[in-house]
Amino acid sequence: MNVPLSWGRVFGAWTIDVPAVVFVLILGIGYLLAARRVPGWPRGRTVAFLGGLATILLLTCSFLGVYDDALFWVRAVQVVVLLMVTPLLLALGAPLTLTLATAPFADRLRKIGRGALARTLTFPLVITVLLIVPPFLLYLTPLYELTLRNSAVDAIVRLGLICCGFVYFWTRLRVDPTPREDHHLVSFGISFAEVIVDAALGLILWLGPVRAAGYYHELARAWGPDLRTDQIIGAGILWIGGDLAGLPFVGALFSRWMRDDARQAKQIDRQLDEEPQADGLWWENDPQLAERFKRQ
Repeated sequence: MNVPLSWGRVFGAWTIDVPAVVFVLILGIGYLLAARRVPGWPRGRTVAFLGGLATILLLTCSFLGVYDDALFWVRAVQVVVLLMVTPLLLALGAPLTLTLATAPFADRLRKIGRGALARTLTFPLVITVLLIVPPFLLYLTPLYELTLRNSAVDAIVRLGLICCGFVYFWTRLRVDPTPREDHHLVSFGISFAEVIVDAALGLILWLGPVRAAGYYHELARAWGPDLRTDQIIGAGILWIGGDLAGLPFVGALFSRWMRDDARQAKQIDRQLDEEPQADGLWWENDPQLAERFKRQ
């Protein structure tokens, strides 16, 4: 891209990323058709899912898609959004619940979801790796320069980021059915680890050598920040932007935790109301405590 990036270009530079547009259309149309078949499907879920698809178009067809081969920091924005924002919105749309409610092979999917393989693949340590490793794999190996030179590899990497992020948010938010029921504190622990790792990657890129230096030197961009400054800006986006992008998830997770606790409290109260009232003090009717008092 030889045209310098300006405010006018920010709002006026557009392109068409055919693979991204086709991907969004297939998922969007499929979701809407399935939602029409489920009476009372929440509108908020539809809005969240379509919002996630909209972020893909924004990243690939706006000025971010036009300048992603010329500026390191633009690529950093794409990575943060595709890994942390797009999957969160898609997961909030509960696409798996919708699939189970409408797909003819739903019973097969339920059987797979209850299996040992699904439980192993959604183990918290595996989920942590899926969230943390992709940025390191992208930026600390030749894969980053390969995405700049090969559009097919670039598309695969973007899809991989979305899939890794979706698995994380799916298993942590549990809007859809999941193979495991880990405590919400596990999710907060993974989020804390992600914050530390973001900082580590940011420092490595900030202080380390220029990534894909051969490609950028061939590009010979004569405008904008120099290669070192460009990478420092991108490192800051990956570090701080990744943490900021995770804040909505922490809020959603905390809200989910509170709702689950309230629901469990109501269930316990209902069970206690339904049980016949026993004579004596409450600890005398508890099997373990009653046995202890008898021994005394």
